[in-house]
Amino acid sequence: MDAPWYIVGGGIIGLLSAYELAASGERVVILDRQTVGREASWAGGGILSPLYPWRYPEVIDPLARWSQTYYPRLTEMLRTETGIDPEWRRCGLLILDAEDSATGLAWSTAHGLSAERLDRSQVSAVEPRLQLRSDAALRLPEVAQVRNPRLLQALKRQLQAMGVELRENVTVTGFDSVSQHLVGIRTNGGTLPADRCVLAAGPWSATLLSAVGLDLPLRPVRGQMLVLKGGIPPFSHILLRESRYLIPRSDGQILVGSTQEEEGFDKSITPDARALLLAAAHSMVPGLGDWHVEHHWAGLRPGSPDGVPYIGQHPEIRGLYVNTGHFRNGIVLAPASARLIADLALSRRPLLDPDQFSLTRM
Repeated sequence: MDAPWYIVGGGIIGLLSAYELAASGERVVILDRQTVGREASWAGGGILSPLYPWRYPEVIDPLARWSQTYYPRLTEMLRTETGIDPEWRRCGLLILDAEDSATGLAWSTAHGLSAERLDRSQVSAVEPRLQLRSDAALRLPEVAQVRNPRLLQALKRQLQAMGVELRENVTVTGFDSVSQHLVGIRTNGGTLPADRCVLAAGPWSATLLSAVGLDLPLRPVRGQMLVLKGGIPPFSHILLRESRYLIPRSDGQILVGSTQEEEGFDKSITPDARALLLAAAHSMVPGLGDWHVEHHWAGLRPGSPDGVPYIGQHPEIRGLYVNTGHFRNGIVLAPASARLIADLALSRRPLLDPDQFSLTRM
């Protein structure tokens, strides 16, 4: 039997990379330092779009567009096969930043995306409970959301049904190579013989790569979030203003996010962030003042300088591949990123030009 592919990291990037390889007939083993799916992928909001797509380098768009098209059938397959509904739902995104309404409309039109610039009366017609500070807003009606904890649960169950082995509470500490070929993965339980591996460990990837001669400019960026409960959400769109967002869930919860904090690997939650997020929620929808905070948590995103992920083979170690650095867009970019890394790993024609995501790009 062929040697397995090892996936280091059990977040959305690692799980979907494992899925793509297993669906291609490969043996796959996932190694995760804790329980699969408990880091940034679990902590995020599940918005299936970059928050302000026009603010990112152009190479992000084809990754996002392919993934957005793929998500409905992926989530339907998972719901049917596992009995867990990831709750993909097209609810639209309403951007309340006046300075982005014109820019966003022009960008969306140029990229063939559905978008509408709404004046104050039109916003009041579609979302009467909002408090609008400006005279215009941008509506992106095709934007969807997914319940990311449920997506991760469904993927985990599907992978197990496909024969993928999940090894949790295994900490990878390094890689061994001989003559520029991967030969082993060092862990807290000993060294595993391995010649094929995808590293998808989020911000922890940087430390592991540095030890094998590759210094990627990745750092952990803490994001804190809240979930509010208090009845039926008084709005239906995802709302976005000044990089803060409100996400109405189908069960009545409202997610409020998120902060961007450079605090290393500290995942602590803080009263200042709680107050900041509540203030943002109440300023967008004053009626939320009667809602209570059900939960407050934090996650660590793998921050890259421009938000463009690193997807490709280590430049000096054959058999060691990397899929990380998605920053705030891990959920939305994951399907295309996983397909691309599988294409490269299996020497197939790549989904997209891989040089755009090279580990050695300038």
